[in-house]
Amino acid sequence: MTCQFAPRSAALGLAAAALAGSSLAHAAAAAPYRNTIGNDLSRCSGSGPAVKVDISGIAPVKGKVRIQLYRGTAADWLEKGRWLNRIEVPATGGSMTLCMPVPGAGTYGIAVRHDVNGNGATELRSDGGGMSNNPAINIFNLGKPSYKKAAFSVGNEVKSISIQMKYM
Repeated sequence: MTCQFAPRSAALGLAAAALAGSSLAHAAAAAPYRNTIGNDLSRCSGSGPAVKVDISGIAPVKGKVRIQLYRGTAADWLEKGRWLNRIEVPATGGSMTLCMPVPGAGTYGIAVRHDVNGNGATELRSDGGGMSNNPAINIFNLGKPSYKKAAFSVGNEVKSISIQMKYM
């Protein structure tokens, strides 16, 4: 009798292992939100996946610069608490380079905010902002352009993008 059930048990065991494996793969693909990380440029000198972000037009040189990585979807783009990774660093010279790791190949968008006085509150008259692909920001879209205008694809490489800061 043991021989009759051994193949079935083995098949069930393999099926369970396959399901567990697919669950683990799904969990890796569904990265958790709200990861605050440091700016580690060495992550952009390897094979990726990561985004090397060159930010220009930072003025004045004070306060904090924050970049956030979002999935390039309508459900996640610029939605409160739906960012994947955040890097916050002191503002330096007119330009900065940061390295944003991504959870895996996919479509993403990056938003940058310059909190000039470093108080954590948005001051429309002084703070600046920018987004991947440098879409127009105006009163009609309330500074929140469509995810389609900011989205870009990343494979398993290091992708370079440039973001131009905008101030009112």
